[in-house]
Amino acid sequence: MKLAAALSERADLQRRLSEIGIRLNNNSKVQEGEEPSESPEELMAELDRTVERLEQLMACINLTNSKTSREGKTITELLAHRDCLKSRIQVMRNFLDNASNKVGRMTHSEIRIKSTVPVSEIQKRVDLLSKELRQCDELIQELNWTTELQGL
Repeated sequence: MKLAAALSERADLQRRLSEIGIRLNNNSKVQEGEEPSESPEELMAELDRTVERLEQLMACINLTNSKTSREGKTITELLAHRDCLKSRIQVMRNFLDNASNKVGRMTHSEIRIKSTVPVSEIQKRVDLLSKELRQCDELIQELNWTTELQGL
């Protein structure tokens, strides 16, 4: 099984867990004399099977990510780098939005508000970080589709 297929199955299992939780809650109480639309016992058994498979898959994904490397970094390191790049870019974009907002003046006697940073230079840095993010994400995606899942 390729890593990408395992990641897809993991996402499906996580969605299924959420759905099982909703179904359990929906069948936790009934009016006296009525039957639940689904058996809570069967739902809990499905929950157990789903969690067991998810745990197994997550362990294999983590093992694969920690043992597979490209360009001197494991997938785990690439994922951490990608997540931190996303956070940095988001903070910098918010800052640039704030710094580039014009504050209008009604009269010439009002205080003039100006940016504390060179917006265009910082925008160039954000553009370079965005390019690095795209390249990192492409590398991760390539590895996901070409790497065999370990530990199964």
